[in-house]
Amino acid sequence: MSKRSIVTNEIRQCMELLFPISRSLTGIGNRKTLKILQDIVPLKIKEYPSGQEVYDWVIPKEWNIKDGWIKNSQGEKIVDFKKSNLHVVGYSQPVKGKLTFKELVPHLHYKENLPCAVPYRTSYYNDYWGFCVSYDDFKKYFREGEKYEVFIDSNLEDGSLSLGELLIPGKKNDEFLISTYICHPSLANDNLSGIVLTTFLAKKMLEMKLNYSYRIVFVPETIGAVAYCKNNEDAMKKVMAGIIISCVGGPGIFSLKPSFEEKSFVDIAARKVLTASKQEFKEYEFVPQGSDERQYSSPGFRIPCITICRDKYCEYDYYHTSLDNLDFVKAENIFKSIEMHMRLIKEIDSLKFYERTESRCELQLGKRGLYPKIGALNRIDHEKKPWRSNELDALYWVLFYADGKTSVDQMIERSQMNKKQILDAIKKLEEKKLLQKK
Repeated sequence: MSKRSIVTNEIRQCMELLFPISRSLTGIGNRKTLKILQDIVPLKIKEYPSGQEVYDWVIPKEWNIKDGWIKNSQGEKIVDFKKSNLHVVGYSQPVKGKLTFKELVPHLHYKENLPCAVPYRTSYYNDYWGFCVSYDDFKKYFREGEKYEVFIDSNLEDGSLSLGELLIPGKKNDEFLISTYICHPSLANDNLSGIVLTTFLAKKMLEMKLNYSYRIVFVPETIGAVAYCKNNEDAMKKVMAGIIISCVGGPGIFSLKPSFEEKSFVDIAARKVLTASKQEFKEYEFVPQGSDERQYSSPGFRIPCITICRDKYCEYDYYHTSLDNLDFVKAENIFKSIEMHMRLIKEIDSLKFYERTESRCELQLGKRGLYPKIGALNRIDHEKKPWRSNELDALYWVLFYADGKTSVDQMIERSQMNKKQILDAIKKLEEKKLLQKK
């Protein structure tokens, strides 16, 4: 069996093991998931307590659920949490009682445009309970004049929010962030595929000799990222850029959601590997909605984060429904996404940054033999050897962007000069000790 087949089988087995687990913002399911991942990579599991203030948010009570169902007047279970954990609205309060059709309807959720699918719904920060059913079942089982028995065996109590962290040190202390979210229950593309990809990507990275250091986190979306930032504020301020892993197992083409900067070094690296793959891909415009880039790229941190998807969230028909299952997501697609992300990691890890030995004001190039002895030359004069305008322009572009934060690829893209011109300028400036690698 080939190495590819072995890894693909491991991915499939991991997906099948994790898919049935009921996950949410908090709870036993999240811990169980993280402990399973610990068998693959050495995750550190962290717990942040309910009630902790994390900037403008408060970590909610821990939610756990054992069962939930609806019975008709004949005592038949027509909705059953144990058959699909999507049937109960996430964070539903416990309930037990008999209701009329009219009383029950405000607590039922379905999708008329996808009648065979059970939708995924949550009510994290509101006192509510509810069930999700397919529209076909709604029409079949629910009608005026009928009475129904409802039961949700859940509890909300002080506990904690669980997350996973893995720090992979490189030769340099400069860090990159890789973040995925673990809060969705039985939804394969969004985002079990992201959990599995991040785990196997981390496993590969642990075998590599890396230049940079990598901070890999598994968090419940939004509140988990907010809590992580709050509890690791100093560390997060040192992160140079990030990758959000989301929706990477669908059958569709690759797509890129750029960072808020759109031409940051991580954006350029992502476009470079996607283009080099010679596969069709789509690039979206940056919008402030999305996944946890909303937290990491907020004004207090401003970490540029990109996302490479296969069937991006909100963009595919099965999004947030029971049809986002293991028939829709294939291990082979996740493997291909791992390969793409590995190319991205290698590209990021090879990034070079330079800084001027003196960063204040303009450097005097003339005394180093890097500027013509006769001043006030015009463009035509500069084009005569040895002072061709592109050589001098390249020196100025490099010196302008040599702040230790702008990559060589960014210098090339922003200057619109070719790679050789910029590299030649860097070499000259290094020889004159005006530039050094950061």
